[in-house]
Amino acid sequence: MIKYLLKCNDCENEFESWFSASSEYDKLQKLKLLSCPNCDSLSVEKSLMSPNLLKTKKNQNFKDEKKFKDVRKKLTDYKKFVKENFEYVGKNFTYKARSMHYDKKKTKKGIYGSATLKDVKELREEGIETDIIPWIGDDNN
Repeated sequence: MIKYLLKCNDCENEFESWFSASSEYDKLQKLKLLSCPNCDSLSVEKSLMSPNLLKTKKNQNFKDEKKFKDVRKKLTDYKKFVKENFEYVGKNFTYKARSMHYDKKKTKKGIYGSATLKDVKELREEGIETDIIPWIGDDNN
């Protein structure tokens, strides 16, 4: 298997893709079967990608594990902060966010809850400030 960094010439999106061999990439490129996942353009080509020569598997596993633990700790701290400072509204998040925005009521706390990606996009299009955060842990809120 070989991994290439590919670049779309139309939207300049860069993305990685795996191929069984270098010849497989060439074959797919020739048949115009490679497309950009961002804009569906067929104008995709290999980009420069540095080889990963200095990493040893043992050292990398340790570094990855440490990074994972650090990120998990930060996310846990962030979750704790949100729970202490915001009101949980569950699946009513979209409704409550619109109510707060359009009613212009002063609230003591911000809110958090769950919404679909489509709902979040619609809220943002309406000018309602929202963020998506990774939520880790055992409980739902």
